[in-house]
Amino acid sequence: MTWFEALVLGIVQGLTEFLPISSSAHIRLTAVVAGWEDPGAAFTAVTQIGTEVAILIYFRKDIWAIVTTWTRSLVDRSLRGDPNARMGWLVIVGSVPIAVLGILLKDTVEGPFRDLRLIAVGFIVLGIALGIADRMATQAERGGRHRARAPLKDLDQLSVRDGVFFGLWQALALIPGASRSGATITGGLFLGYTREAAARYAFLLAIPAVMGSGFYELREIGGDTGHAGWGATVFATLVSFAIGWAVIAWFMRWVSTRSFMPFVWYRIVVGVAILVLVWAGVLEPLAGAEFGG
Repeated sequence: MTWFEALVLGIVQGLTEFLPISSSAHIRLTAVVAGWEDPGAAFTAVTQIGTEVAILIYFRKDIWAIVTTWTRSLVDRSLRGDPNARMGWLVIVGSVPIAVLGILLKDTVEGPFRDLRLIAVGFIVLGIALGIADRMATQAERGGRHRARAPLKDLDQLSVRDGVFFGLWQALALIPGASRSGATITGGLFLGYTREAAARYAFLLAIPAVMGSGFYELREIGGDTGHAGWGATVFATLVSFAIGWAVIAWFMRWVSTRSFMPFVWYRIVVGVAILVLVWAGVLEPLAGAEFGG
């Protein structure tokens, strides 16, 4: 991998990680369109550490309160009802599905799941699901001529059951094209949470999953399963952090006042375009996948 490739892929990772459009799919597609070797699942997982560090900094006050309160609650019973202690347990509970499925499906994620046709279907199906969920949230917020506004839930109403469902939706991110944030936010909207609450929990939930996956895949960098060396990977990770830091601040402002529909239409258009290009023979479904392992 050249330094230029690392720069471009780091920018793509930073721009797309927090948006509901799938960063892993965009890294895969960027390499295909540019005619580069697939950087591989390990490269993608490690560069996501950069964007997760951006989350750690952006939500540093929330995360510090959650971690310290949860830790103290292990020995101090009086703290176990504290919202921050509860959130600590809810993040752990919500992280279980993707951790288990990630281990069980590791070979599939690094192989068949990188098929461009599956990525395209992921774009379209999750795009439609996000559109339906977003419309439901909008209707609940606005009410109607013959119905009152429906109260949407905030994170202080998050239950263990809802945390598990959030986690199951997040597990769909194992399929490139689904989008970790997109799938988790979609699940949250279906569960009746506000856009901001769904996005905030989605980002908190991503921290253990992404950091765990990234550090686990460090051993694959520079090995026989990909062409990305240590220097290029570290550079791309730093770039993804810088870009991701700017994007997450913008996105959190967006979700508090705007609809997800622009992302929905983007996902559907890109998914259809990929299928058309594959059908026309312009793109090979597994182009470059032999390098990305």
